Amino acid sequence: MADHRLGFRSFDEETDSVALEVVGEVPDWLSGTLYRNGPGRFEVDGRELSHWFDGFALLRRFEIREGELEYSSRFLDSDAYRAAQHGELRYGEFGTNPSWSVLDRLRNALGGTQTDNASITVRHRDGEHRAVTETVRDVAFDPGDLSVLGHRETQVPATGTIAHDHYDFVQEEWVSLGTRLGRKPGYVLYRDPDDGPVERIAHIERDEPAYVHSFALTDHYAVLTEHPFRTSSRRLLDSRPFAESFRWYPERDTRFLVVDRRDGEVVAEPVVPPVFTFHHVDAYERGDELFVDLVAFEDYSIVPALALANLRSRTPDVPAGELRRYRLDLDTERAEGRTLFEGPIEFPTTNYAEANLHPYRFCYGVGTDSGSFNDRLHKVDVEHESDREWAEKGIHPGEPLFVPRPGGDAEDDGVLLSVALDTDEERSCVLVLDAAEFEEIARAYLPHALPFDFHGTFYGEGRKPTPSMS
Repeated sequence: MADHRLGFRSFDEETDSVALEVVGEVPDWLSGTLYRNGPGRFEVDGRELSHWFDGFALLRRFEIREGELEYSSRFLDSDAYRAAQHGELRYGEFGTNPSWSVLDRLRNALGGTQTDNASITVRHRDGEHRAVTETVRDVAFDPGDLSVLGHRETQVPATGTIAHDHYDFVQEEWVSLGTRLGRKPGYVLYRDPDDGPVERIAHIERDEPAYVHSFALTDHYAVLTEHPFRTSSRRLLDSRPFAESFRWYPERDTRFLVVDRRDGEVVAEPVVPPVFTFHHVDAYERGDELFVDLVAFEDYSIVPALALANLRSRTPDVPAGELRRYRLDLDTERAEGRTLFEGPIEFPTTNYAEANLHPYRFCYGVGTDSGSFNDRLHKVDVEHESDREWAEKGIHPGEPLFVPRPGGDAEDDGVLLSVALDTDEERSCVLVLDAAEFEEIARAYLPHALPFDFHGTFYGEGRKPTPSMS
């Protein structure tokens, strides 16, 4: 019998418009296309890649119409993937480096030879579908056949960007964050309005920028959680992989950089004991206080724990993240945190269009029993600090993406979509859960087992795209 390790095997099939058999009933109102992104191949010319984040991007497309699902998959035809097809690891990935010269490492540190292996998520920009990662090189693709249309570089003075930007539905603009190395290192906050050019909001100089995967946004502020996992241009010149160029400083605090979105001023820098995070959940304002919810880890050890050697073990040792809320007082610049849900929880999602920038009630995420890997889903009621759980033996669900029911009144009136691995069947399936009742209402099996993915976006008819998370 297979186990979760099946989700970390390389995949070599591409599919085009395969009709899936649906068990149960998909709601008639659920109409649109779910795009998922994540790694699909983990070796180059017999050489194993080192980290889960390094695998070459495999786009997955699920069209949902009138209760039926149609599935396609295709490798992202990036420069990095084409080189790998010829047995060459040309670009440095998150945890794996090619054999570079000193000059190559210098160019990479300054952003000149960045990978376009855009395997983290899918975003919508300027009317295009784009695969993105943590470099400035987005890859546009055809939403129908998933073929590549070309590169789209972020027009900001940054070495790299985060994949988890935010959409402000009132201002009708995306807000995102980049990291700058080399001359004047630090962070670059910028906006990308629907009807105008990209505009820099702030450049915050830091000699040793932190690794930043996401950030928080409120009506008036952007909040960067600057944990003590830091790097420098000098360390990036070493022969080590990108992830290993960062160092954890346990004696340093985690700092919240609160930036006014209107003028770029850093208005507060409250600190808390050291904590690491990949993913923020939500943030909102209440008077002179900000509330920032995120998945917190006690230190950076989650980063090396996602190495393939660990994840491919029968009982991987993966640190547990908890859902934590920080209250930031802008007057006193003091911060305090409390646990909303002990977890383990990761890949947190909400009813994004309803909750983003505002107080919310429900957070959904993936959980893990001791000694296993992503074997359950959680629905956390943050108002009552309670949790509901969905689990089934042999099922390893991925990130749950919330899709609201048109015209629904309640925050949890909708469905959750999760691409899961069924180890008994040795193939993947799309789970459809009623979000309010937190019960499965349908599933559709794929003809094979996909590697575990990361994030995605749902494109509903007549609505703005729904990202899975901030």
